[in-house]
Amino acid sequence: KIRKLSSWMLTGVIIVSVIVLAMFYLGGVVDPAAENKEPVNTSLLLYWCYALFGVTMVCLVLFGIMQFFSTLKTKPKAALGSLVVLIAFVVLLGVTYAMGDATPLPGINVDSAQFNTAGWLKVSDMWIYSTYVLLGLSVLAMIAGSLKKVLNK
Repeated sequence: KIRKLSSWMLTGVIIVSVIVLAMFYLGGVVDPAAENKEPVNTSLLLYWCYALFGVTMVCLVLFGIMQFFSTLKTKPKAALGSLVVLIAFVVLLGVTYAMGDATPLPGINVDSAQFNTAGWLKVSDMWIYSTYVLLGLSVLAMIAGSLKKVLNK
């Protein structure tokens, strides 16, 4: 049942993502004569990304906590491992936030200037750097899994 639900959720997210990307790339620009062309549906794309990040973070924390408490009763050592993963994720976010650049961006329009502050810029960098790290770890996990499978044959 969970596999069917996750398949439908993945399909839904992919369909919405394709629609949002099509609207972003094919929707035109606000002012074709402007020096910096701004696509019409930039805010839609950003809100969709924020929603995906938010849902991902909430699910990560909730499922991590649920796994910790469910395995704590039967396997305390394994429960500690799931808690370490949550702590490592919080540390990753803290480190990438500290690495973020707080230099204001030049040429920002009036509507976006309210987000051109040190805090928001560091949060944006935090998400970008965290995405890079998690993508790299995912690739390493895939390679390690493949190598393990090949070496066990």
